[in-house]
Amino acid sequence: MAKERQVLFAGFGGQGVLSMGQFLTHAAMGSGKHVSWVPSYGAEMRGGTANCLVTIAEDEISSPLTDSPAMAVIMNRPSLDKFEPKVKPNGTIVVNSSLVDRKPSRDDLNVLELPVNKLAEEMGNPKSANMILIGAYLQKTGVVNVEDALDYFEDIFKGKKESVIENNKEAFLAGVKYAKENW
Repeated sequence: MAKERQVLFAGFGGQGVLSMGQFLTHAAMGSGKHVSWVPSYGAEMRGGTANCLVTIAEDEISSPLTDSPAMAVIMNRPSLDKFEPKVKPNGTIVVNSSLVDRKPSRDDLNVLELPVNKLAEEMGNPKSANMILIGAYLQKTGVVNVEDALDYFEDIFKGKKESVIENNKEAFLAGVKYAKENW
Protein backbone atom coordinates (compact mmCIF):
# COMPACT_ATOMS: atom_id res chain seq x y z
CA MET A 1 0.00 0.00 0.00
CA ALA A 2 1.20 3.50 -0.76
CA LYS A 3 2.23 5.61 2.20
CA GLU A 4 -1.15 7.42 2.16
CA ARG A 5 -4.24 6.62 0.13
CA GLN A 6 -7.00 9.18 -0.21
CA VAL A 7 -10.48 8.25 -1.36
CA LEU A 8 -13.26 10.71 -2.16
CA PHE A 9 -16.88 9.57 -1.80
CA ALA A 10 -19.44 11.84 -3.49
CA GLY A 11 -23.16 11.94 -4.26
CA PHE A 12 -26.48 13.40 -3.13
CA GLY A 13 -27.32 13.68 0.56
CA GLY A 14 -29.33 10.60 1.53
CA GLN A 15 -27.37 8.18 -0.69
CA GLY A 16 -25.17 7.02 2.17
CA VAL A 17 -22.05 8.76 0.88
CA LEU A 18 -20.90 9.86 4.32
CA SER A 19 -21.76 6.41 5.71
CA MET A 20 -19.51 4.77 3.10
CA GLY A 21 -16.67 7.00 4.23
CA GLN A 22 -17.35 6.23 7.88
CA PHE A 23 -17.53 2.49 7.13
CA LEU A 24 -14.15 2.60 5.38
CA THR A 25 -12.70 4.70 8.20
CA HIS A 26 -13.84 2.27 10.91
CA ALA A 27 -12.77 -0.80 8.93
CA ALA A 28 -9.30 0.68 8.31
CA MET A 29 -8.96 1.76 11.93
CA GLY A 30 -10.01 -1.71 13.07
CA SER A 31 -7.26 -3.24 10.94
CA GLY A 32 -4.61 -1.04 12.58
CA LYS A 33 -4.26 1.77 10.05
CA HIS A 34 -4.17 5.52 10.65
CA VAL A 35 -7.26 7.22 9.22
CA SER A 36 -9.02 10.53 8.82
CA TRP A 37 -12.57 11.29 7.66
CA VAL A 38 -13.43 14.79 6.43
CA PRO A 39 -17.12 15.30 5.52
CA SER A 40 -18.57 18.09 3.39
CA TYR A 41 -22.31 18.76 3.19
CA GLY A 42 -24.39 20.83 0.83
CA ALA A 43 -26.78 23.33 2.40
CA GLU A 44 -29.84 21.16 1.77
CA MET A 45 -28.54 17.91 3.35
CA ARG A 46 -30.88 15.16 2.00
CA GLY A 47 -30.98 15.74 -1.73
CA GLY A 48 -28.16 18.28 -1.61
CA THR A 49 -24.56 17.46 -2.33
CA ALA A 50 -22.47 15.43 0.07
CA ASN A 51 -18.93 14.17 -0.07
CA CYS A 52 -16.21 13.05 2.24
CA LEU A 53 -12.52 12.40 1.95
CA VAL A 54 -11.00 9.39 3.70
CA THR A 55 -7.25 9.14 4.14
CA ILE A 56 -5.72 5.80 5.11
CA ALA A 57 -2.07 5.34 5.97
CA GLU A 58 0.31 2.92 7.62
CA ASP A 59 1.96 5.83 9.46
CA GLU A 60 0.82 9.17 10.81
CA ILE A 61 -1.20 11.16 8.27
CA SER A 62 0.54 14.30 7.06
CA SER A 63 -2.65 16.08 5.91
CA PRO A 64 -6.27 14.89 5.77
CA LEU A 65 -7.01 17.18 2.81
CA THR A 66 -6.21 17.05 -0.89
CA ASP A 67 -7.39 18.69 -4.08
CA SER A 68 -6.55 15.58 -6.09
CA PRO A 69 -7.42 12.20 -4.56
CA ALA A 70 -6.13 9.02 -6.17
CA MET A 71 -9.60 7.45 -6.00
CA ALA A 72 -13.19 8.66 -6.19
CA VAL A 73 -16.39 6.73 -5.54
CA ILE A 74 -19.14 8.53 -7.44
CA MET A 75 -22.85 7.97 -6.74
CA ASN A 76 -24.42 10.47 -9.21
CA ARG A 77 -23.83 12.52 -12.36
CA PRO A 78 -23.28 15.94 -10.72
CA SER A 79 -20.53 14.40 -8.57
CA LEU A 80 -18.85 12.88 -11.63
CA ASP A 81 -18.99 16.26 -13.38
CA LYS A 82 -17.51 18.01 -10.35
CA PHE A 83 -14.85 15.55 -9.20
CA GLU A 84 -13.63 13.71 -12.33
CA PRO A 85 -11.21 16.55 -13.21
CA LYS A 86 -9.73 16.43 -9.70
CA VAL A 87 -8.75 12.75 -9.57
CA LYS A 88 -5.00 12.21 -9.98
CA PRO A 89 -3.77 10.98 -13.37
CA ASN A 90 -3.84 7.17 -13.46
CA GLY A 91 -6.29 7.25 -10.55
CA THR A 92 -9.45 5.19 -10.16
CA ILE A 93 -13.10 6.23 -10.37
CA VAL A 94 -15.82 3.86 -9.21
CA VAL A 95 -19.15 4.89 -10.75
CA ASN A 96 -22.76 4.06 -9.84
CA SER A 97 -23.91 3.39 -13.40
CA SER A 98 -27.55 3.27 -12.24
CA LEU A 99 -27.53 7.05 -11.81
CA VAL A 100 -24.60 8.27 -13.89
CA ASP A 101 -25.62 8.57 -17.53
CA ARG A 102 -22.18 9.18 -19.02
CA LYS A 103 -18.78 7.58 -18.97
CA PRO A 104 -15.85 9.53 -17.50
CA SER A 105 -14.28 11.52 -20.32
CA ARG A 106 -10.65 11.21 -19.20
CA ASP A 107 -8.63 8.37 -20.71
CA ASP A 108 -6.01 8.36 -17.94
CA LEU A 109 -8.34 6.86 -15.31
CA ASN A 110 -9.15 3.33 -14.28
CA VAL A 111 -12.98 3.30 -14.42
CA LEU A 112 -15.07 0.72 -12.60
CA GLU A 113 -18.82 0.81 -13.13
CA LEU A 114 -21.59 -1.03 -11.38
CA PRO A 115 -25.37 -0.51 -11.26
CA VAL A 116 -25.68 -0.35 -7.47
CA ASN A 117 -29.22 1.03 -7.35
CA LYS A 118 -30.45 -1.69 -9.70
CA LEU A 119 -28.68 -4.39 -7.66
CA ALA A 120 -30.10 -3.00 -4.40
CA GLU A 121 -33.62 -3.01 -5.83
CA GLU A 122 -33.17 -6.59 -7.05
CA MET A 123 -32.20 -7.54 -3.49
CA GLY A 124 -35.38 -5.88 -2.20
CA ASN A 125 -33.34 -3.36 -0.21
CA PRO A 126 -33.10 -0.11 -2.21
CA LYS A 127 -31.38 1.74 0.66
CA SER A 128 -28.40 -0.63 0.52
CA ALA A 129 -26.83 0.71 -2.69
CA ASN A 130 -24.00 2.33 -0.75
CA MET A 131 -23.09 -0.95 0.99
CA ILE A 132 -23.03 -2.81 -2.33
CA LEU A 133 -20.67 -0.16 -3.66
CA ILE A 134 -18.31 -0.21 -0.67
CA GLY A 135 -18.19 -4.04 -0.78
CA ALA A 136 -17.26 -4.02 -4.46
CA TYR A 137 -14.79 -1.20 -3.91
CA LEU A 138 -12.96 -3.02 -1.11
CA GLN A 139 -12.90 -6.30 -3.04
CA LYS A 140 -11.35 -4.60 -6.07
CA THR A 141 -8.91 -2.22 -4.39
CA GLY A 142 -7.84 -4.07 -1.25
CA VAL A 143 -7.59 -0.71 0.57
CA VAL A 144 -8.93 -2.68 3.55
CA ASN A 145 -9.15 -6.46 3.49
CA VAL A 146 -12.77 -7.63 3.00
CA GLU A 147 -12.44 -10.15 5.84
CA ASP A 148 -11.17 -7.42 8.18
CA ALA A 149 -14.16 -5.26 7.26
CA LEU A 150 -16.51 -8.17 7.98
CA ASP A 151 -14.84 -8.74 11.36
CA TYR A 152 -15.69 -5.16 12.37
CA PHE A 153 -19.21 -5.06 10.91
CA GLU A 154 -20.96 -5.24 14.29
CA ASP A 155 -18.69 -2.50 15.67
CA ILE A 156 -19.31 -0.27 12.67
CA PHE A 157 -23.09 -0.68 13.00
CA LYS A 158 -23.14 -0.70 16.81
CA GLY A 159 -26.54 0.24 18.19
CA LYS A 160 -28.44 -0.72 15.03
CA LYS A 161 -31.08 -3.44 14.93
CA GLU A 162 -29.82 -6.92 14.06
CA SER A 163 -31.95 -6.90 10.88
CA VAL A 164 -30.28 -3.65 9.74
CA ILE A 165 -26.84 -5.13 10.35
CA GLU A 166 -27.73 -8.31 8.44
CA ASN A 167 -29.26 -6.39 5.51
CA ASN A 168 -26.14 -4.22 5.25
CA LYS A 169 -23.86 -7.25 5.49
CA GLU A 170 -25.85 -9.01 2.75
CA ALA A 171 -25.55 -5.93 0.51
CA PHE A 172 -21.82 -5.61 1.26
CA LEU A 173 -21.27 -9.26 0.29
CA ALA A 174 -23.34 -8.77 -2.88
CA GLY A 175 -20.92 -5.99 -3.83
CA VAL A 176 -17.92 -8.23 -3.09
CA LYS A 177 -19.45 -10.93 -5.30
CA TYR A 178 -20.15 -8.44 -8.11
CA ALA A 179 -16.54 -7.26 -8.09
CA LYS A 180 -15.20 -10.84 -8.17
CA GLU A 181 -17.43 -11.76 -11.11
CA ASN A 182 -17.34 -8.57 -13.17
CA TRP A 183 -14.12 -6.66 -12.52
